[in-house]
Amino acid sequence: MDSRPVKIYSTENVPRLRYIAGIILGDILGLSWEVITDKRKLGKHHVINYSSENITGSFKISPDSLLFETGISAREIIISEWKGLPVFFPTSSDSDLPFDIFAASFFLVSRYEEYLEFHPDEYGRFNASSSLAFKNGFLGIPVIDLWVKELSKAFLKRFQTLAFKRNEYKALLTIDSDQPFAFPGKSLFMSIGELFRNLKGNSGNSGSRQRTLAKGEKDPYDVFDYIIGNIEKSNADTRFFFPVGDHSNYDKNPSWKNDEYRKLIHRIADKYKTGLHTSFYTAGNSALVNAEALRLKTILGKEIILSRFHYIRLFMPQSYRDIHNAGIAEDYSMGYPDEPGFRAGIARPYYFYDVSEDQQTSLKIIPFQVMDETFCNYKNLDPVASKEVISILMNETRKVGGLFVSIWHNTSLLDNPEWQGWRKVFEFMLKNQTP
Repeated sequence: MDSRPVKIYSTENVPRLRYIAGIILGDILGLSWEVITDKRKLGKHHVINYSSENITGSFKISPDSLLFETGISAREIIISEWKGLPVFFPTSSDSDLPFDIFAASFFLVSRYEEYLEFHPDEYGRFNASSSLAFKNGFLGIPVIDLWVKELSKAFLKRFQTLAFKRNEYKALLTIDSDQPFAFPGKSLFMSIGELFRNLKGNSGNSGSRQRTLAKGEKDPYDVFDYIIGNIEKSNADTRFFFPVGDHSNYDKNPSWKNDEYRKLIHRIADKYKTGLHTSFYTAGNSALVNAEALRLKTILGKEIILSRFHYIRLFMPQSYRDIHNAGIAEDYSMGYPDEPGFRAGIARPYYFYDVSEDQQTSLKIIPFQVMDETFCNYKNLDPVASKEVISILMNETRKVGGLFVSIWHNTSLLDNPEWQGWRKVFEFMLKNQTP
């Protein structure tokens, strides 16, 4: 099959075009490619004509202006349909595609809309309900991957010798250990204070707390043996994230100096890739990000390169700039807390593009599709309904050879009445997510 690079003819060789061409042509289709602004250099290559000009034998995509602009500006977006898929940024009648796949994909994967003015939720976040995908009913599909699948078919009608790579479906389990202990790991002052309050209120937890603090019983939040047992049974690729921030109304982790907590982190990190679960107030606070990365580095004795923001409190682009500057190489926060689905419209890792600075960075983003707390606390779904949603999103990811990523918390896998049935969901997912 033909191994010549595809030439993209454009009047300008701009960074936005290079970035999205790298994702669509390089990462997904496996093609080598090059942007050319001089027609004399097109030679006998397959040509994607990304201009208003006419080039005989080329595959024409009439460009929207988005990739040639700088900065951010509000856009009026009208959704139409192509091949049963929602599309936007329509092209001219002589184009081989009815929409600008490069501009539309860039808009979604860069999270362009999150740079614009929006109504934040109580935690300052961009909610799913504010997104173009949710408003138009396509949050539940990896629309970019599906567009590219149809693009490959259209390419083959014009360029019969092109060969595309085969993308293989994979799954990744991620665990957030927001509150690894119910009782141990807390300061003596906190433990005594909570014990006193429980005794005063005749709480049934006081006996359990006394026994646990006296090391007579296992802490009820310590379900890591259960989690690890299921990981080993299913052979699931897994990442763990641990918080080391200071205690707050939103951060319930033990002190990063606590010996029991350090032992737990070491125990997990000896077996699995482990990253930083930044505290609630790190979003937009580069000094806190640096301090917490240094704390986890001190515990583990190695550089910290993985992260996820607590509460999925992600502010574009500052949050990504901060962790990138702190040495983080991969972030796992790209997904919505309030809705399952494909926040960036894509089912595979990609590199963060800073729209304000108009440059691609070396920070890799690993999007997730489902999170336990989305089902329980935001959607109020029971375990049975949650299994159905997980199955649908898993299958959508499987169709495009993408990466299915889930978030679970140790506290949602407790063996108690409040979380009754959720272990079954966890086990169901692990069993069915395998390639």
